[in-house]
Amino acid sequence: MRSIGMLRPLLLALAVAAAATTAVAVAADKRKTYIVHMAKSAMPAEYADDHAEWYGASLRSVSTSTPAAKMLYAYDTVLHGFSARLTPQEASDLASADGVLAVNPEARYELHTTRTPEFLGIAGGQEGLFPQSGTAADVVVGVLDTGAWPESKSYDDAGLPEVPSWWKGACESGASGFDAASACNRKLVGARFFSKGYEAAMGPMDTDRESRSPRDDDGHGTHTSSTAAGAAVPGASLFGFAAGTARGMAPRARVAVYKVCWLGGCFSSDILAGMDAAVADGCGVLSLSLGGGAADYSRDSVAIGAFAATEQNVLVSCSAGNAGPGSSTLSNVAPWITTVGAGTLDRDFPAYVVLGDGKNYTGVSLYSGNKPLPSAPIPIVYAANASNSTAGNLCMPGTLTPEKVAGKIVLCDRGVSARVQKGLVVRDAGGAGMVLSNTAANGQELVADAHLLPAAGVGEREGTAIKSYVASDPNPTATIVVAGTQVGVRPSPVVAAFSSRGPNMVTPEILKPDMIAPGVNILAAWTGKAGPTGLEADTRRVGFNIISGTSMSCPHVSGLAALLRSAHPEWSPAAVRSALMTTAYASYSGGGSSSPLLDAATGAAATPFDYGAGHVDPARAVDPGLVYDLGTRDYVDFLCALKYSSTMIAAVARSGQYACAENKTYSVGSLNYPSFSVAYSTANGDGGGDSTTTVTHTRTLTSVGGAGTYKVSTALAAAKGVAVDVEPAELEFTKVGEKKSYTVKFTSKSQPSGTTGFGRLVWSDGKHSVASPIAFTWT
Repeated sequence: MRSIGMLRPLLLALAVAAAATTAVAVAADKRKTYIVHMAKSAMPAEYADDHAEWYGASLRSVSTSTPAAKMLYAYDTVLHGFSARLTPQEASDLASADGVLAVNPEARYELHTTRTPEFLGIAGGQEGLFPQSGTAADVVVGVLDTGAWPESKSYDDAGLPEVPSWWKGACESGASGFDAASACNRKLVGARFFSKGYEAAMGPMDTDRESRSPRDDDGHGTHTSSTAAGAAVPGASLFGFAAGTARGMAPRARVAVYKVCWLGGCFSSDILAGMDAAVADGCGVLSLSLGGGAADYSRDSVAIGAFAATEQNVLVSCSAGNAGPGSSTLSNVAPWITTVGAGTLDRDFPAYVVLGDGKNYTGVSLYSGNKPLPSAPIPIVYAANASNSTAGNLCMPGTLTPEKVAGKIVLCDRGVSARVQKGLVVRDAGGAGMVLSNTAANGQELVADAHLLPAAGVGEREGTAIKSYVASDPNPTATIVVAGTQVGVRPSPVVAAFSSRGPNMVTPEILKPDMIAPGVNILAAWTGKAGPTGLEADTRRVGFNIISGTSMSCPHVSGLAALLRSAHPEWSPAAVRSALMTTAYASYSGGGSSSPLLDAATGAAATPFDYGAGHVDPARAVDPGLVYDLGTRDYVDFLCALKYSSTMIAAVARSGQYACAENKTYSVGSLNYPSFSVAYSTANGDGGGDSTTTVTHTRTLTSVGGAGTYKVSTALAAAKGVAVDVEPAELEFTKVGEKKSYTVKFTSKSQPSGTTGFGRLVWSDGKHSVASPIAFTWT
């Protein structure tokens, strides 16, 4: 038997061992999985035969705790690097180690989405907010575009009930094997095409290049229609990028396509014919991702067709245009159209440009070809120095000198020609890869492309830095590392640089766009006729493609409108738009603070001229509390306020039954719109004097949420010298359908011409927040 004295050293040793074991457990608990991206070109020569050994050595160099950090996988195909369980300190140390491009925490993926339903808050449990099926709640989304590829799984009708008896649409057979008997089903309930205007303007159709049928030869129509209401398709991706379950915003809504756009463009006669058919067929929502600039409403075919559609209880959603970031670049600005700008998602496709001096810059790429760049860095040249053209930096067709770019990475500037075409020009000239640099017009906005050669797009700052290196180093070299898919990107959303902006040049008193929705790097269904770049030289074929534009944001809102119309069949188109606008958000929330949405073009705070009411939030829009409703007579009174003649009104309203009363005073500020645009006139243009001007707007709110007492609040930003007075400041509702009116007086001291300011007016009952943006301009 051992004495107590003899046991003490043993007990102490056991205690130390126990403490050490606990410390090990604690260290292990702090570890999380990280993905480590490595620049293979920076690998020391001694590891040339085994890159995994280099990864292991890099990991061991930062792993000082016990047990040692554990490598999970070594990658060398989809990315160069490895995954490992690391402590935060190890991850931080590794991020600064030689040859390491990035150390990103692992994100949890679920097979459910193209990302936008989750980003918009309508995935999972939120779907319970909206009806799943039922004839009474059926909505058909009519998409006027380039047609559809009916073989796409996004048009699968499994689980859908029979097509409602009220549907009058047709499925037209045509060229390229478009057979009505097999092409349409309970999901794709209509498919028609309109080409008379196109052929009248452009001559007979070249049927070797495009199909005289509803078949989509381009891909754009299939992408937009599946974004709006595509069925859920598990396992969707573009070459492994953005993998998940692709689904539209309203996956149980029906789709009808009206092919009005062809290789030579979309002609107004065909557009109007398509809109005419769509409304007659019974579509509840029309989605038009097209536009032709801003024009007087009486001369704007889309506005005219949309007026008729709205009059017949059809909501019309249109893209704002891709002419940003310049001001006053909007299309489709009629107040009876829902005008949609574009924002980003919290998903990105990073790629790294690694220079010979050891510096690396982050960009984006969807390249997934079988000819990656060599692991060792290769020469890089600026296109302007490899061309005899004054615009050689743009990598236009025929401008690159083959002997100067052969086997090299070519740095091209963005602009004029398509991004993917620049890559084709580089490839055909013998270049091995491309870095595509933004210019000031694009700022830091990054749009990913499925290039035909190893390529990465970078922001203006990164592009400038790379140009500086190429100009200063006598033998500049580089390589490109494509890193796959990254989610959880912050901040997001930001307003896309390409998204067209206000002010509204047709009617400055109407704030446009109305809202923004996801429009950057959107995965959706694609045609089997064209490759992901759309270039004739692209022989690849994919079921899904990732593209960007307000063309992509528009069908998001079209699909969300279909969801709201299913949930609230009694709501008018204006009520649906109001619900989407007044529940949109214009700032980031988190950590107990908020900050304004950012603009990708400038990196600074965006304004209502960029995003309208804000970014859509459909989970809130289904229960907005109050709505700003409008009917046909309201829109006619708006035209009367614009001093439209009876002839002009008839051109918009399609008949002479509407007229302006001679004894009535009309005001644009009386249009019951969910936003405020206050336009002051500066007579002398210098802002001198202490004079003040008051502009009065009147609005009427309708309760859709039952009884409640709402109190108003206003907040102004960069609008010095402006006072806002709301009367009354409190509205009490006792039942659904009750209406209450209020007046807002905007009083401003004289301001210099060109001054702008912004604010927000919010009615709240403690549960609902009914928000309206305010924009001020002095001209």
